[in-house]
Amino acid sequence: MTTVLVWAGVVLIGGVGSVTRFLVDRTVTRRAGRPFPVGTLVVNISGAALLGFLGGLALSKDAALLAGTAFVGAYTTFSTWMLETQRLGEERRTFAEIANIVVSVVLGMGAALLGQWLAEQL
Repeated sequence: MTTVLVWAGVVLIGGVGSVTRFLVDRTVTRRAGRPFPVGTLVVNISGAALLGFLGGLALSKDAALLAGTAFVGAYTTFSTWMLETQRLGEERRTFAEIANIVVSVVLGMGAALLGQWLAEQL
């Protein structure tokens, strides 16, 4: 059974994850200076690597909930990725739209596998 303390941790750590996402996305987007949603791409790829790493560790149920669901779940963003992809389509930037999907999935899978492999080496 999940305790009140764990739920409070989910709220706090989830908040940290979402603020971290905002800061990373904004920083990367400013530095890239391109209309392609590279900030969201960096957030989701780094989140996939982190979640793969956490999945490769022998975490307790509560630790996995706090680290994986609360932080990484709040840090990564499927909805923003899809909205940005849809907007690329609206702008008739078909190559960028398809690239956003393919690159995100391929790099995301690779990052998750790499993170898991790294954790298993510990």
